[in-house]
Amino acid sequence: MTSAVERPFLFLDVDGPLIPFGVPAGDLETAADASTASDGGNPLVRRLDPGVGARLLALGCRLVWATTWREEANEIVSPRIGLPRLPVVPWPSLCAGDGPHGLHGKTSALVEWADGRPFIWVDDEISAMDRLWVEAAHPVPALLHRVDPAKGLTNTDFSTLTDWLGAVARG
Repeated sequence: MTSAVERPFLFLDVDGPLIPFGVPAGDLETAADASTASDGGNPLVRRLDPGVGARLLALGCRLVWATTWREEANEIVSPRIGLPRLPVVPWPSLCAGDGPHGLHGKTSALVEWADGRPFIWVDDEISAMDRLWVEAAHPVPALLHRVDPAKGLTNTDFSTLTDWLGAVARG
């Protein structure tokens, strides 16, 4: 991977991977009481780890938002975790019925966006059907990495991403 064109994409979801859901109920109530305009009215934004942006940038991928937050990811999430504005995958429709039963609404759009280049997709809703579909429709390496939504991105997840990127770089 010697140029920006060759760097794999890293498609990044927000809810689950960056905003983990596993916290005690009392913390949710406290966060809801403290919601402000700067968090877009979403008290869960306080769960963002301000250091995760630097770790994502250090991977050397071309980061792209793959989230239903769309541009709000750039307005609310990016500044809180130290990321620049990122491209956002447009979702023509996240409705079921556009592919085989069990295929996530994001899957075909991500393969189309990648346009034959390697990619990582980090999400908490990746299924076996998504893996099968990408394997059949995308002839180059792709890592569909499911994150535990209760924990968000962990050191183990970053190790998996780093190891995959190393393997792709070695060809």
